[in-house]
Amino acid sequence: MNRLTVPFCGAAVAAFVFCVSAHAADPVLFENKKIAITTLDLQADSLRMPPEMRPLVLSRPETVTQIASNLFIRRALADRAESEGLAQDPTVLAALRIARDKVLSDAMLEKIDKAHAPSDAVLESMAMDVYRAKPERFQQPEQLKVRHILIAGKTPEARSQAEKVLADVKGGGDFAKLAKEVSADPGSAERGGELEPFGKGRMVPEFEAAAFALNKPGALSDVVETQFGYHVLQLQERIAGGTRPFAEVRESLLREARAKFTQDARVTEAEAFQRDAKPNKEAIEAFSAGFKKVQ
Repeated sequence: MNRLTVPFCGAAVAAFVFCVSAHAADPVLFENKKIAITTLDLQADSLRMPPEMRPLVLSRPETVTQIASNLFIRRALADRAESEGLAQDPTVLAALRIARDKVLSDAMLEKIDKAHAPSDAVLESMAMDVYRAKPERFQQPEQLKVRHILIAGKTPEARSQAEKVLADVKGGGDFAKLAKEVSADPGSAERGGELEPFGKGRMVPEFEAAAFALNKPGALSDVVETQFGYHVLQLQERIAGGTRPFAEVRESLLREARAKFTQDARVTEAEAFQRDAKPNKEAIEAFSAGFKKVQ
């Protein structure tokens, strides 16, 4: 038996003892003659990661090797600590109990979450109720779709180049083609200078003022100087403000509704545990007093 599990081996917790020999079908990932790290160990350790991160991390053999190596060192250190009697230290025993509480309470919370998981129909109804009850949450101000060409630098030569770009576009040049060829903004240049729609307060003041002064699709700005250099802007579309459609906010509202169900269920369980519990004020004050700094 792996010695690390000995502090947990009591009548009340024997069901949670991990023994490598009890999991012969559990592949060993890292080992020596005394200690083994298995796939179950990796799976348990991965619970500390956000679910969406696990495939990214655990799909790389080199990363799995590193994690298994770290767990092996931890277990070896724990074995040594136990052999030297540290597991009998009262503070260490309390820390082990806290660690056990954390693992088991997290498992219980997951079970509670599943038991109170609402149906898709209930979630959909809740999301729609919020959408209808609080329309102010979903108001979207006017936005612009704009192309721009950036000439980096604040030199006379940079300004002269920006003025030439503006003259070329006014003379019938293809704005998108010019953006791909000369714009110093790589993110938008490959899209022909096109930026994501934006409202007021999203861009630097000079850029914003020039953009919102454009009225008709295709309209061009003068050369605009900002901290990044010189810009030429072309308006593509003015998107009127208004209430965002339900379809656009539906997923976020469903996540919000699901989270509310989960939180409410957890609060209910916690309140049930606390009904017949009370703090020992004298003990708490005595404990705190020991940490007060001497004035």
